Amino acid sequence: MSRADRFYLFVTVFLVIAVIAGGVIIGIKRIESPPIEVVLSQASPSWQGGEICVDGAVSNPGFYPWKEGDTVQALLLDAGIESDADFNHIKIYIPQKGEKQFPQKIDLNRAEAWLLEALPGIGKTRAQAIVDYRNENGPFKRIEDLLQVKGIGQGTFEKIKDYITVSD
Repeated sequence: MSRADRFYLFVTVFLVIAVIAGGVIIGIKRIESPPIEVVLSQASPSWQGGEICVDGAVSNPGFYPWKEGDTVQALLLDAGIESDADFNHIKIYIPQKGEKQFPQKIDLNRAEAWLLEALPGIGKTRAQAIVDYRNENGPFKRIEDLLQVKGIGQGTFEKIKDYITVSD
């Protein structure tokens, strides 16, 4: 056997031993630490129910009871979807615990008389006067325009100004 043949034989034996040793080492490592299975799941928050505020292009804006199983569609139907509602932009806001809640505002240009009656100092007669004024003169431009309605004075306006708004 020539020197070159012995060299190639030595290299071949060395490579075979290296492959076998590497396989044994990998096998031992795999047995010692089995693969870890990672499962990604999204935990759903604990839901007890509560209230949800519906505002915007609805006939009856306000707070509605919300419990497990309710749908947004059913809630919007209860609130009375208006014809100009834009369903491409629905906003949902969830306050943090302890966050100050601002009082719900009634839109003078959208509210029906029964809803206006919920305002302090506004009864059936004044609520109907507001609706009649709006129907005869068009939408309110600013909340101060409410002073133009017969039966609404500065004192009544001061009581309700934090609870009303106007929309376009």
